[in-house]
Amino acid sequence: MFKVKFPTVRQALLLQVALAGLAPGAACAAPAQMPTGQFITPTLATGAVFQTLNPGLAGHPNYRAGQALKTALSPDGSTLLIMTSGYNKLSYESGANIGNNDPAASNEYIFVFDVSGTNAQAPKQRQVLQVPNSFVGLVFAPDGSRFYAAGGINDSVFVFSKTVNLWAQSSVIALNHPSFGANLTGANAGFAAFVKNGVGILQSAETAGLAITPDGKTLVATNIGNDSISVIDTASGTVSWDYDLRPFNTTPVRAGLPGGETPFAVAIKGSAASGYVAYVSALRDREMVVVPLGNAAPAANSVVRIALPGSPNSVLLSADQSRLFVAQDNSDTVAVIDTQTNAVIEEISTSAPNAVFRGKPRLTGAAPNGLALSPDGNTLYVTNGGANSLALISLAGLAPHHTRGLVPTGWYPHSVSVSADGKTLYVVNGKSDPGPNPNYTQNSANQYVEQLQQAGFLTVPTPAKADLAGLTQAVVSNNGYGSVASAQDAATMAFLHHHIHHVIYIIKENRTFDQILGDLTNGANADPAIVMYPAAITPNFHAISTNFVTLDNFYCSGEVSGDGWAWSTEGRESDFGVKTIPPNYAGRGFQNDSEGLNRIVNVALTPAGRVAAYPNLGGDPTKNIYNIVGSAFPGGVANLLPGTANDFATDGPGGTPAQLGYLWDSAFRAGLSVRDYGFLVDIVRYNIPVAIGGADLIENPAATHTTIAWPANPTLAPVTDPYFRGFDNAYPDAWRLEEWTREFRQYQALGNLPNLSLVRLMHDHTGNFCSAPPPYTAAGCPAAGLNTPELQQADNDFAVGKLIETVAHSRYANDTLIFVLQDDSQDGPDHVDSHRSTAYVVGPYVKQHAVVSKRYSTVNMVRTMEDVLGIAHLNLNDAYQPPMTDVFDTAQKTWTYTATAATILKSTGLANLVNSTARFAAGPDRTPTHTGAWWAARTRGYNWTSEDKIPADAYNHVLWEGLKGDAPYPARKGVARQTADKDNDGD
Repeated sequence: MFKVKFPTVRQALLLQVALAGLAPGAACAAPAQMPTGQFITPTLATGAVFQTLNPGLAGHPNYRAGQALKTALSPDGSTLLIMTSGYNKLSYESGANIGNNDPAASNEYIFVFDVSGTNAQAPKQRQVLQVPNSFVGLVFAPDGSRFYAAGGINDSVFVFSKTVNLWAQSSVIALNHPSFGANLTGANAGFAAFVKNGVGILQSAETAGLAITPDGKTLVATNIGNDSISVIDTASGTVSWDYDLRPFNTTPVRAGLPGGETPFAVAIKGSAASGYVAYVSALRDREMVVVPLGNAAPAANSVVRIALPGSPNSVLLSADQSRLFVAQDNSDTVAVIDTQTNAVIEEISTSAPNAVFRGKPRLTGAAPNGLALSPDGNTLYVTNGGANSLALISLAGLAPHHTRGLVPTGWYPHSVSVSADGKTLYVVNGKSDPGPNPNYTQNSANQYVEQLQQAGFLTVPTPAKADLAGLTQAVVSNNGYGSVASAQDAATMAFLHHHIHHVIYIIKENRTFDQILGDLTNGANADPAIVMYPAAITPNFHAISTNFVTLDNFYCSGEVSGDGWAWSTEGRESDFGVKTIPPNYAGRGFQNDSEGLNRIVNVALTPAGRVAAYPNLGGDPTKNIYNIVGSAFPGGVANLLPGTANDFATDGPGGTPAQLGYLWDSAFRAGLSVRDYGFLVDIVRYNIPVAIGGADLIENPAATHTTIAWPANPTLAPVTDPYFRGFDNAYPDAWRLEEWTREFRQYQALGNLPNLSLVRLMHDHTGNFCSAPPPYTAAGCPAAGLNTPELQQADNDFAVGKLIETVAHSRYANDTLIFVLQDDSQDGPDHVDSHRSTAYVVGPYVKQHAVVSKRYSTVNMVRTMEDVLGIAHLNLNDAYQPPMTDVFDTAQKTWTYTATAATILKSTGLANLVNSTARFAAGPDRTPTHTGAWWAARTRGYNWTSEDKIPADAYNHVLWEGLKGDAPYPARKGVARQTADKDNDGD
């Protein structure tokens, strides 16, 4: 823990100009730059104290917990609880089990702080309590004798009681949601494996928000994956009744319509005398559901629904219960609901004071997500997760009310509480800059990116009016809100927009810079000791980097594929995604909904459309797989996530149109043409038998008009190539390239290449190995003999290189730019930062034989493509991050490229394909370090059905062993983060 004091905020702000690049935790208020391009200054306010959260694990004494999600202050104001909910999963670091999961160090935590008396300004940690799983629910009993914590995937509520001065778990309230699979009997019983106790495919119920009545007798829990609430009798610790919030149950005439889904938070209004009602935020459907509470479930016609413009997460009642405040991601507002009329009476923007954006387009991305009121009720405090700030909203006087100032916080704040006297604010954030991870492939180091994410706890005095303007300006500066394009940026982007008419955007998977380009010798900041796929395996990536621009200071904004795809396609991620991806990756429930599916359900289609898209078994219409699985749930298939809402999607500019905040949506709004090759498609079809709708491995599906890609995004659906396969490690990128080339030749002949092409080439993800002999054409085994990581990486390298060559020798060479990045860099080591990754820009007006060390991120690349295409920015991130101007030279029009293939591919079924379209690289023929059988044995039991379902840290240990053998691994530097900016300007 550290404490920084400055005489004035102004002096602290001056330091921001002089200092840059330090990580959270450094004893300085200098801004630290995150992989998103934003800066954070959590200790800037006078008297601010910022600390990490050490759970005191016996085998891991230096571990700091991540993903602090919720705070709760005791009724008497003496105790502050901080609950984590995320990854927080470690491996043994020594002994016989080294590298395997350490169960004792793989829990979630509730930190207990004493904030009484003088401790209010300097909280004292008294205890750390462990729970196996958790989510956003944390609430004290009104008398302060107990508190309740939501158990997440455990489908339970943990109860803690106080004895003398210590808290201990006293009981567990089991919510006992039964599996819906029991509803499938007879011939359909075999499909029960697809169904759990939540509504969706393989979806669990998952306990989330909690609220308790003022008399302490009734506790209400939201079941976020079950679309219901559980009403609990606290005396007996049992569920009195469950209530399905969907319209088919609450209002029968609205069957088949969306509503009540993904219930997140809950607040309870009323008294024992007047009766109680629960206000439940339905995140997917953007509404509040008002449910009367009593001895039994309410009548259908007594339920009220309140429509909202944003995605409602946290809710908070005013002290007199006349107002309900609802934080809304996407709209960046707090909705104020009159609880007498159940009408929205005001929407208060939380992004910044009005003057900050006056005269500018209304963009969102601040992501308000946590609420607290001052003791006098005159100030509403709101955490802006996406803007790393705390908004102060004055509620005095009549509406409209406004944000009067901002306080900087750590990276992605989730929750805020206010001390009993109103003088101190407690804010927790979920992320930190993880720094370098060169020991990543050694499990004992616990250097997986999600393990390196540290939560933060900020204690800050309530800002004086005199300081608030300076603190607000710091937040504005940290987020770049006041920035304007430099003359050079504006001129370069205007030139490119005039001369470039086509952008090809390629997204790859999961590699760090050092893994691929660590052996470069062109002056780039590279570490050859860490390279895993050298030039002999990736000749094109090395040639592209050296012939054009080596970007050795480029950072993926996301940690893993689950959020990396959001950053790569939207320039931000939803608050729901931030909260659910870490526990999903830890095996704590939720789904990875980042590519269009919700709960593994294709919400690009209506329920009827899903049924139509899946074949009937044996041609019998009564045996449609979707109908069969859907029949297991209350309300049947018609009420299984009806509508096309996507709870992971963000909105377009101004908050409308809803959930159309993707790069291609901006292109559509500008009237540009788009073609999709593998982005956001239904990968479920690659993991089920062909007989029930699965897709076999076919090299040329267009030749037989065989669909192998089913869109999972409504706006992409009309422009998605049905013959280009999405994420599937069994399918060669070279085959994907063949399909792209088939269409490109048509565009070449007709002169109608789309303005924006989205191309997914993902085989550098690696995985799914099979020991059967070539050509491995059985579904589920790698086709063309690509059954080792080197072969799969070489396949990816060839496909990207050949695509670039094809463009270089086409009619479109002079007006097309190709942008290539990794969605994330989670699967490997890097000596600079675990977010540092490879990125490539190729085409006319791109510098040649240059090393560009300007710091750029995913957001900068998204911004650059927008400016080149002349389309609107998506949100506050890409609008205020600069384009990648240093990559370009407007005098460098001429370019060319000829691809080569790694010689290791000669042993595969791709050899003839390569020989017919390209040439192999020079040098000796290489062979894989191990057979497919070796890799299959080392990864037995791994789930390769989609990105990142495997134990990532263990897999990377296997990769290092298999590719590097006994090569020594360099020690991690003893610093939190290294500054990678070679020009030292903090950009």
